[in-house]
Parts: sequence; structure tokens; C-alpha cells
Amino acid sequence: MLIILVLLTLIGVVYAYVQLPKFGKTPSGERFERAKKSPNFRDGKFQNLSHTPDLTEGVGYFEVIRKFLFAEKERTKPTSPFPTVKTDLHTLHQDENVLVWFGHSSYFMQIDGKRMLVDPVLSGAASPFRFTTPSFKGTDVYTAADIPEIDFLFISHDHWDHLDHQTILLLKPKIGQVICGLGTGAHCERWGYDASKIIEKDWNETIPLGEGFVVHTTSARHFSGRSFVRNKALWTSFVLQTPSKRIFMGGDSGYGTHFADIGKAHGPFDLAILECGQYDKNWKYIHMMPEEVPQAAQDLRAKRLLPVHWAKFEIANHPWDDPIIRVAAASKSLGIPFLHPMIGEKSDLDSETQVFSEWWKGVE
Repeated sequence: MLIILVLLTLIGVVYAYVQLPKFGKTPSGERFERAKKSPNFRDGKFQNLSHTPDLTEGVGYFEVIRKFLFAEKERTKPTSPFPTVKTDLHTLHQDENVLVWFGHSSYFMQIDGKRMLVDPVLSGAASPFRFTTPSFKGTDVYTAADIPEIDFLFISHDHWDHLDHQTILLLKPKIGQVICGLGTGAHCERWGYDASKIIEKDWNETIPLGEGFVVHTTSARHFSGRSFVRNKALWTSFVLQTPSKRIFMGGDSGYGTHFADIGKAHGPFDLAILECGQYDKNWKYIHMMPEEVPQAAQDLRAKRLLPVHWAKFEIANHPWDDPIIRVAAASKSLGIPFLHPMIGEKSDLDSETQVFSEWWKGVE
């Protein structure tokens, strides 16, 4: 009887904890009815375009958990602080077309006079339990206070390392519009965002934003969910078309034929921003291996590549700098020019000759 009481108490505590505001909200009501009408929603949840198992064939969850918790790890996080710079985003000249990376998958863009923010996680952690995934020492260069007024906030999906409760709350007064996949807006609405400011779309929809700005929502190969409920909100990538640029923002995605399909439909791109870290051969369908990243950029018909999703959080078992080392080698092999700025460094989107240092070589 005592064991049963303990188990029931534990279940109750966990249930109460996941009801906290930071976990967001599962789509319901009219929002859920719209999701159910999507051709990508089947059997009660959103589905990938191709068969996408969570784990590679022959691999079990127990093996993955054991490896993550107990296997010996080598340099999964740096022991010395990162070299960074801090670009003052408030004082950028309106004519500058720039990108500033904040580490992992968070970045700011100013293009043709509009300011955009993508997947901002600026709170120092990427987990409901802050002690499990703190940011690397020295990477927290920016806070919400450093972000200027934003015209468009893009959220690729609702995982904790892409949608951060604390950051989104602090940014609320500065955000013009939120653009995300079906269902994801439920989180923002629970956190106080006006529904009129949230644009939620299925894959392969077009969002005219005025003044020559257009966004196309495109597919990705991943999953969603902030707790035990998965795939009720849609993960997505974005094609951003401005008066002078065409940029692909990939979010999280395993490699697949969708990159070539997007390249054919929307390319060529001036820049492809693609995830390159937090990979493992055991979950190769939901995150790209580093050598696949330049190939995806080539499939997209991108002139240049910016690899993200690395250099801030320890989420996988690989050495922290392995993604950029392997992407650099693969990019050179395929002849794909790629950007590798330091956190906070200003990338000039009008320049094809800007030189970046191999700054990671000085970090232990």
C-alpha cells in the first residue's frame, strides 16, 4: 500500500509540475480543429512527409538513455569561455542588411529595413530543469533587454531549445507579429500574446507581409512537444523573401528529399541557415549528421550556408566543436561557402567576401 501511495504522489507531483505556464499549452478548440484539417495531421498528431522513426533501426530507448547518462563523454562542453563580440542591435543603421547569431539556433536579422528574430533562447538554459542544460560559459552575451523592436518573430517549433518561456515573456512588448507552425501559437497565447499577432500556418502556405516581404512555410523532418504529449503542434522551416534577399531558415530537421523539393520550388537562396549540431547516429532521422548539412545546402541551391544549432548547449554526446569541424571539411569538399561568425559578431548579408576567424580553435 505504501508503494502505491508513493507512486500516486509522484504521479500527482509530475502532473502538477507540467501544468506550470512554462510548459505552454496543447492546442485545443478552434486551433485544434484547424490542425485536424491539415493533410499533415493523421492518427491524432502531425506526421513527417517520410517515415521518420525517433531512433535508428535496431536502437532501443534504454540504450540511448544509458549512453546519454552513463557513457564516458569527451569534451561535450568547453572548459574555457567563448570568444564573443557584442553588436549593439539598437544602433544598427536602417540600411544595413545583417545577421547576428546568439549561439545554438537563435539569431537576429535586419534586412531591407525590417527586424526579425528566430527561435530566441536568451535565459541561460534550454530545459524545464535549468541545471540540466545550462548555456556554455561565456555564451550569454545577449539578454532580452538587448533586443530592439522586432517586426517578425519566427518560431520553428516548440522544443525548449527553440521556444523559451522566459525569453518570450520578456520580449512580448517588442514583438510585432509571431510566425509559426499550426498549433505552436497556443503556447504564445497562454503566455499573454494577443491572438491577432500570431500567424500560424501549415506547410506549403504563403504569408504576404507587405512592402515586398513574403514568407513561405515549408516542411522539416523532426517532431514537437514540451512534455509527454508529442506532435500536436507543427514543426516547420521558412522561406523568407525580402525585396533584396531570399533566405532559408531550416529550424530542426533530419536530412531528406524535402530539401531538394524546397530548392526546386523556392530556390536559389542567398543563404541557407541549417542545424548542424546535437546529432547522433542513433537519432539520425531527426537531426542531420554534419556531413549532410552542406549537402542539404546544395540541394536547396543555396549560395552560402550558415550552420547553427551548436556552440551553446550540451544536448548530445559529441565533442562540442565537432559539428563545425566536420561541416567545414564537408563544405570545402562540396565547394559551399559558409559563414562561421562568433556569437554576437555582425555578418554582412550584402557581402560575399567577409572573412570570419576559426575562433573555435582557441577554445578548450
